[in-house]
Amino acid sequence: MSGDFPLVFSVTSGKGGVGKTNLSVNLALCLARKNKKVVLIDADLGLANVDVLLGLTPAKNLFHLFHDGASLGEILFPTPYGFSILPASSGVSDMLTLSSGQKLELLEAVDELEDHVDYLIVDTGAGINDNVLYFNLAVQERLVVLTPEPTSLTDAYALIKVLKLTHGVEHFKVCVNMVPDVKMAKEIFARLHQACDTFLSGVSLDFAGFVPRDPAMRKSVLAQKPLCETQPDSPAARAIDQLATTISQWEVARQLDGNIKFFWKKLLFC
Repeated sequence: MSGDFPLVFSVTSGKGGVGKTNLSVNLALCLARKNKKVVLIDADLGLANVDVLLGLTPAKNLFHLFHDGASLGEILFPTPYGFSILPASSGVSDMLTLSSGQKLELLEAVDELEDHVDYLIVDTGAGINDNVLYFNLAVQERLVVLTPEPTSLTDAYALIKVLKLTHGVEHFKVCVNMVPDVKMAKEIFARLHQACDTFLSGVSLDFAGFVPRDPAMRKSVLAQKPLCETQPDSPAARAIDQLATTISQWEVARQLDGNIKFFWKKLLFC
């Protein structure tokens, strides 16, 4: 990572159930182990589960920022794994669509972190609803997660298509999750690449990595602890650690693209 500017990236998907939040949690842990300051935002605002996966019960979450005037410092929750989370609420319909004012309020609040974070990871919801699109526009890089399921491929393409055609986003990183081996991962990536090449002129996809299907992952979910903590030598944990190493080599994009971004003030003057 270049300079002292935080790298902000989303972990996102067109379809639920692709392991996106598990990946976010374990990437946060792996990056924190590289002596980096990491904050993970649970941006699936109405169906939050980062805290559940970690077995944690924060007293406050982003609902309290918008509705009770809580400060970011009151919500930011340190985990036992070397990174902090900004938890969201679950089952609160008010959070399913943020108003323009709330979106700006969140950006302003997160500005407090700019000198205290190396990586800001944004775990979005799935699909193409307003919140998902908003968070994917507010980051510098997007890591699209998909699995071998055909519906996962078509929904990943749909997300990329909306971001490209409606908002002009052209660059995406791709991680293929829950695959038997790297060969299938690259085949699935090639299918997505072909669809984008054929129907979406100007879109650039980079294969960031893959995570093999691993029974150890389910055990870690049931234990409510990150896989990279409980079984660091398992195939999936090793693959996620490799993905974290790849991410640590991404360059921070310093140009604005017309969308208001996290730490946009600092971007404007750097």
